[in-house]
Amino acid sequence: MAYQCVKGTYDLLPEDLYYFEKVETLFRHFMNLYGYREIKTPVFEFTGVFAKENDTSDMVTKEMYSFSPNGKDSYTLRPEGTAGVIRSFVEKKMHGSNELPVKLAYIEEMFRHERPQKGRQRQFTQMGVENIGEKNPMIDAETIALGYFYVRTLGLSQIEVRINTLGDADSRIAYKNKLIEYFSQYKEELCFDCQNRLEKNPLRILDCKVDHHLDIIKNAPKMADYLTPVAKEYYKKVLGYLDAMGIPYKIDDTLVRGLDYYTDTVFEVVSLNPESGSQSTIFGGGRYDSLVKEMGGPEISGMGFAIGVERLIILAKAEGVFDEYKPSTDVYVIDMTKGSDYALEVATILRNNSYATELNYYDRSMKAQFKSSERKNARFVAIIGEDEMNNGTIALKDTKDRSQRIVKLDELIDCLDSILEEENV
Repeated sequence: MAYQCVKGTYDLLPEDLYYFEKVETLFRHFMNLYGYREIKTPVFEFTGVFAKENDTSDMVTKEMYSFSPNGKDSYTLRPEGTAGVIRSFVEKKMHGSNELPVKLAYIEEMFRHERPQKGRQRQFTQMGVENIGEKNPMIDAETIALGYFYVRTLGLSQIEVRINTLGDADSRIAYKNKLIEYFSQYKEELCFDCQNRLEKNPLRILDCKVDHHLDIIKNAPKMADYLTPVAKEYYKKVLGYLDAMGIPYKIDDTLVRGLDYYTDTVFEVVSLNPESGSQSTIFGGGRYDSLVKEMGGPEISGMGFAIGVERLIILAKAEGVFDEYKPSTDVYVIDMTKGSDYALEVATILRNNSYATELNYYDRSMKAQFKSSERKNARFVAIIGEDEMNNGTIALKDTKDRSQRIVKLDELIDCLDSILEEENV
């Protein structure tokens, strides 16, 4: 039987990993610039880490991969990064042993059972940051800035920051009651999921993928009309800090994000490139006030975002920000001695001195081996025949200027170092 990848998963080939390394390396650079340290959490957790009581998000109600191998405990493959990081933060008592806020970042595999499409798979990679311990509008703005300047530095230009506030606890209570009153008039017009959300979390109706086009959604009451003075001032300061950093944004009063734990600031950075299609969100996140306490920790707030790596790479390719994938080799050893120990000795010396080296393993003509060196984009070719083997030498060809010289084995590394140093002067 010939097996294939499970639906919603895919192989990452060397070319794919080249682009993954590009975006992840730059992300780690920005992590360091903003004082974040990387964390790794288990690929599966107790289901309760992700599924909170009355959580109506699609992720929790429809998309999680949960299993119970002993028929007692329930475990779930990690569907998002924040909850696991907060679980670790609480379990390791980071709130007591570190100066607050604690800044953590991750690059990890996630799993969600949803309909696979371009830029959205069932196994995918997320990069994210979590700033935990202080509630401060400057932190909100700075977190957005980290992500914004990261994607701009990567090369994406057709982007837009969209921002909203969900208010503090008092604001949310007042707004929730108003939404229940409003949508109760139109309950029969709502989809099945939104009818269930009506009492539990009516804010989620505003984010419905089925009903979002309905006039009753477009004409629903706005959170801005129910903000407390404290929440209004907090939001005003967030926007002011974004202005101070020169980050353009668009206020989107329908934005609520996909998870139920968000409070106050929520945001998304979207692509305006037509190539993005329906998957236009590059990254998004927001503030969460109760998640740490729900995990058994103190009542402290956090702020973060997550970026889907696969989607980011698709958009970056569409804008042409990557160099062409072209793997190269420093030295290709052409062996005309039919597999002598000497060829392997030369290759070993080169590799031990940090020169990426390919060695011919087949009984092929010199012409065929030269073709192979060209396919591997070799910078130098080390030719070994009977004379070179007997004399302890190498015929070294520089593919850049087409020159060739005979070099003693014990002088090979110095010769290569010298050629490259002269080029860099």
